[in-house]
Amino acid sequence: MSELIARAEKSDAADELASLRSQFVLDDVVYLDGNSLGALPAAVPGRVEDVVRRQWGALRIRSWDESGWWTAPERIGDLIAPLVGAAAGQIVVGDSTSVNVFKALVAAVRMAGPGRDEIVVDATTFPTDGYIAGSAARMTGCTLRPVTPSEVPGVLGERTAAVLLNHVDYRTGRLHDLPALTAAVHAAGAVVVWDLCHSAGALPVGLDEHGVDLAVGCTYKYLNGAPGSPAYLYVRSGLQDRFDSPLPGWNSHAEPFGMRPDYEAAPGALRGRVGTPDILSMLALEAALEVWDGVSVEAVRAKSLALTDFFLECVAAYVPEGRVESLTPAAHAERGSQVALRCEDAGDVMKRLIERGVVGDFRSPDVLRFGFTPLYVGFADVERAARVLGEVVA
Repeated sequence: MSELIARAEKSDAADELASLRSQFVLDDVVYLDGNSLGALPAAVPGRVEDVVRRQWGALRIRSWDESGWWTAPERIGDLIAPLVGAAAGQIVVGDSTSVNVFKALVAAVRMAGPGRDEIVVDATTFPTDGYIAGSAARMTGCTLRPVTPSEVPGVLGERTAAVLLNHVDYRTGRLHDLPALTAAVHAAGAVVVWDLCHSAGALPVGLDEHGVDLAVGCTYKYLNGAPGSPAYLYVRSGLQDRFDSPLPGWNSHAEPFGMRPDYEAAPGALRGRVGTPDILSMLALEAALEVWDGVSVEAVRAKSLALTDFFLECVAAYVPEGRVESLTPAAHAERGSQVALRCEDAGDVMKRLIERGVVGDFRSPDVLRFGFTPLYVGFADVERAARVLGEVVA
């Protein structure tokens, strides 16, 4: 035990990201649930107060121009872009992940062209993605084909229109091979849509590098944007003139204030906008993203892997053998930034962990999930969490 504590102290002392912890509002709780809701960045409350009191309270309607409200969706999209490996001008912020999945998937089918009438979806996906894919299939006259990501290359063919995949499995933390799967979809002539909810802000994504067509993601997990903060939609620059949104709102019109009865899509990623932006949430997100100034995603990834490696080692040392089973792959190339442990009485165990100041979450029926946000989680946190887990389940 003392050896693990000493190693944790040494690792924290050498951690180049350790100073970022002071930019968050935290207490003495070990917070390992950033894969569900990120911690509050300290700059956000003051920014939100300014938005409410000055921008809205004093400037009122003038803030659409004077405070930059109108351009917020694409401006904030450009802040997210380097975190997912995208050049500027390809991401627009707004709506929820679910709405953006719908927009992206229907647009993908439309881009795929005639004769392609099958949507392939990750069978292990977060339920909403599956629900949206089913609805999109019904609306576009497609057949829905749920398969595991490893099965995707084997089911692709001339009928495949679009493929919807998760970069990281929300339940197990398994990282899927985005470059290889994207290449396989393209080789079949289909369009790929990636859900980045559990990877953006935790590891390099490489959207441009790997030629991803469309991608969506939330901003309230590793990007720390606030509960229900707006999601984002990525449309690769070479596809933007073909992106035909199924939700053509006034905000994505080429002349939004022209009030014309006929629809003409705006140029570029702006055609992914729909209605009036949620300004309060959007500008809170913009403030939250400031913590990323000067931060390397590669450094975040390196620390993430070190944290999860150390956690698994501490669990093996502290938890009685056979009491928990890791569902998260040991191989770095297959691991996101969370560790999922199968535990017979997981719901009760998580309640007791939270009572003792270690916050993760529980997924029915028997999964303990621990998310590691490298911007504010340290190695001493990891050692303490595993030690308390061992005491709780002993």
